[in-house]
Amino acid sequence: MPFDHNDHYHRLLLRRIPENCRRALDVGCGTGSFARELAGRGVEVDALDPAEAAIETARSLSLRSAHARQIRWQQADITDTALSPGTYDYIACLASIHHVPFGTVEKLREALSPGGVLVILGCYRESTFSDRLLSLAAVPANALCRAVTWIRESFGWKQDISRPSVTTRPLMTLPEISRSARGLLPDSTIRRLLLWRYLLVYRKPLQEGVSW
Repeated sequence: MPFDHNDHYHRLLLRRIPENCRRALDVGCGTGSFARELAGRGVEVDALDPAEAAIETARSLSLRSAHARQIRWQQADITDTALSPGTYDYIACLASIHHVPFGTVEKLREALSPGGVLVILGCYRESTFSDRLLSLAAVPANALCRAVTWIRESFGWKQDISRPSVTTRPLMTLPEISRSARGLLPDSTIRRLLLWRYLLVYRKPLQEGVSW
């Protein structure tokens, strides 16, 4: 069934793109559908993924895109990749942060330009009653989304799906993520989403020591 929980939240993430965004980084891009959406909005994108097969597929799929030249695909692990400070206006991590130490967000924070935005669509380990209650509520919602996707495809609608390169169970709970984010990403916001995800948003101050 061509339904992906990460792709389901693309529009939510795209609404966080700052004005006059010129350059973005897509961390753990998979087969690249989100990078292509960013490029379609006139943004230059560096798209990284550690899996060679994912990058090759992303390049192949992007040949059909009118914005292919705006994306630089790179097989790379974000933990081993040097990022120049103040480079990106927008950084997106779609279900990729739980594959690396959470402290990696400090590197991403430094790579943001003043006023730049980091968005993390993350996975977390369920640990509380409210986690399990929301997970239970997500089951029928997930079934409905899959059914709607099947119906739309039956009428010829095709969706650009971004397959992840690897699948790993998250180790951190949402409270643990929140505590770490408070120290590493001051004034960031985090909220739990329905389909087994959370959304973390951080905007870098225009000046050091000045919060939004």
